[in-house]
Formats: sequence, C-alpha cells, structure tokens
Amino acid sequence: MRQSKLFTKAERTSPKDEVAKNAKLLARAGFVRKLSAGIYAYLPLGWRVMNKIMGIIREEMNAIGGQEMFMPAMVEKKYMEATGRWGLDVGFEVGAKGEKNAAYTLGWTHEEVLTVIASKFVGSYKDLPFYAYQIQTKFRNEARPQGGLIRTKEFLMKDLYSFHASEKDLLRYYEEVKQAYFRIFERCGLKTLYTIAAGGDFTISNTHEFQVLSEVGEDTIFYCEKCEYSENSEISKLNDGSKCPKCGGNIQKGRAIEAGNIFPLGTKYAEAFGLSFLDKEGKKQPVVMGSYGIGVGRLMGTIAEVLSDEEGLVWPVSVAPFAVHLLDLGGSRAETVYGDLQKAGISVLFDDRAISPGEKLVESALIGIPFRAVTSERTGEKIELKLRNEKETKLVTLSELTKILKP
Repeated sequence: MRQSKLFTKAERTSPKDEVAKNAKLLARAGFVRKLSAGIYAYLPLGWRVMNKIMGIIREEMNAIGGQEMFMPAMVEKKYMEATGRWGLDVGFEVGAKGEKNAAYTLGWTHEEVLTVIASKFVGSYKDLPFYAYQIQTKFRNEARPQGGLIRTKEFLMKDLYSFHASEKDLLRYYEEVKQAYFRIFERCGLKTLYTIAAGGDFTISNTHEFQVLSEVGEDTIFYCEKCEYSENSEISKLNDGSKCPKCGGNIQKGRAIEAGNIFPLGTKYAEAFGLSFLDKEGKKQPVVMGSYGIGVGRLMGTIAEVLSDEEGLVWPVSVAPFAVHLLDLGGSRAETVYGDLQKAGISVLFDDRAISPGEKLVESALIGIPFRAVTSERTGEKIELKLRNEKETKLVTLSELTKILKP
C-alpha cells in the first residue's frame, strides 16, 4: 500500500473529546474515527488490525471445535421475555415507525436466539456436545462510554456458545476455552489474569474474566503475585497485602481491563425454551450450556492502551496492519525495495509522500508498525532497519530484509 494513496492521514494533535490513550493514539494515527459517543468507524489501517485479531480468534475457536455462524442483530421481544431479560437497561429496544411499543432489541447477546435454533436440531445425547460461535456487531446502552474502544455502544464481538449433556462435560470444555483464550491474548501480545467475577444478567453463577493490568482499567482486582490467582473486587474478600488462599503468596490490588470473559450458564436458557435431549436411558434432560465472549474492538483498544509508548502505537507482529513500514528518505532504491517486498508476499506500507524526512519518521513511530525500513542516499545499496520498540538500527541487504520479514 502506497501511503500517498491511503485516504486517511495522521494528525498532529489528539482529538479534544477523547480522554483514553488508546482513543487518542488510534484517532491520531488514522486507525479509527469517532462519530458519536461510544461509536467508532474503523478506517483502513484499523480494519486491517481488526481482521488480524479476528483471524487469531477464528483459528483458536476452530481448533477447539467451534463452528462459525452468523445470527441477526435484531432480536424479537418474545425471546428476551422468555428469560426475563427484556427491558433490562443493557441494550437498545426498537420498533417500526409509528409503533407505540418496541418489538425488538438490538442484540447485546445471543444466548436466547441460539438456544431456540438448537432446539430444532438437538433431540438425543448423540447430538451433544456442539459448539457454535459468531463474530458480530453487538449493541450496549453504555451510559458513559469514555474509555475509547474499551467501552463502546456498538462493537464487534466473538461470542461462542457450547451445549452439553452434563455439567461435567461443560466443565471439561470450559477448561479448553480457558486455555484457548490464554493463547489468543498471548498471540495478541497481552498477559491476562484469569479472574473470578460475578454473574450479572448473563448467568446464575460466578463467571471468569481475563483481566489485563492497566492503570486506566475500569475494574479493580486482587491478584496473587506468585500463582496469579485473581478475584474481581466486586465479589472479593481479599485485601491488598493479604495472603493468597491458594498458595500463600502476597495479594496485590490493581486496576485492570477486562479483555474477555466466560460464563457457565447451566440449564437456565435450555429450560426457558424447552431445549432438552434423551439420555442413554431414554430420559428427557435439559441441555447444559456455556457462553464465552471477546470484544474484538475492545481487544484492539487494550493492545493500543498497554503496548504504546510516548511516541505512539507499538503493534505486535501478529496484529500489525503491515509487516513493515518502508520510508523513502531519498536516493533511488525505494521503488525497487517496495516492488521486491511485494513480490515476496510481504505486506508493506510504503511512505512515498513528498514530505520531510522528519515528518515521515514521526508518523512512522505514531502508526507503530513493528519494522521500519529506510532507504536514503546515506544507506546506499543497503536498507536501514529498526524495530519499533528498539532504539538501535542496522543496515541490511534487500535479501536479508526479505528473509527477516518473510511470513
């Protein structure tokens, strides 16, 4: 991609209406554009990052048997009424023009919808277990969406739902999802703490969150510095400086961002919609369910929040919009290098614009692509290569650069 053709441009200053660092940096660098409070457009650079994250999520969900599908955003009132979740101050209720009462809600979760769908296909224990997920737009009535991409009114979410013949089998798969989540966040460059939390409107028991320590986090957690046992302060009886109930290590208090969560649903939704199966003895039993969510935009915002520095964004290779940012600072090598990298299948953002070298260097740091490659009269036949999170540079040949960047 030639940067001269990229319709978005980096800005010198942060938006005045943004408070969170992730929103300031993503907007300045041209990844997102805020249209209303809690509502963002993902621009070409940002959408490339989102697709990288979704690719990682899909790989890990497919690896544990998840089958991808897609459900409607509009959920009819009758489905939410069946579980007592109609009228909760969570989503946005809507109706046709002229109607006095809302007949639908813009989907903020899909347990009800998928339970109804599953009831058409599950009849025997032989039909279980199965796991279905989607990546779809969700809507939440956030009263104060002030955390940039971390808390928004409209967002992409991966929601996985599992259906089981027993609680034992649910717990077995729950552990599989837990490990898959750890892999997802690690691949995205984040360290998470598996945290016990309250259930809320989604479930009837404790849930588990994957928390990323950050001073701007909306949650407070108590965690063990030794074994990393963690509890959300909303339910915790632990205190800062107390001893861990699991290993005796020191408990610390910290702010954190919730990057994902998993919920043991039990039979709540199955009983509401008559989702049952015949067991091996021919007896009718309710299906046991689990629910597992990751906000894709929230994850992107969390990466931007915790992995950035004073110069700008610092994307991990796994989710970066491009593998390398090629800067033409003079000389005659840039076009050749750009063409050869493309032929090698390496994704390149090529800054071919007629602006000063200083501006290019500053914008490159702001955008945060992992590798920066510079061609100039000073570098001659070689290329100056620098990692975004390191200060040192080195001169490499084109073949060496290609070998380093080759996926």
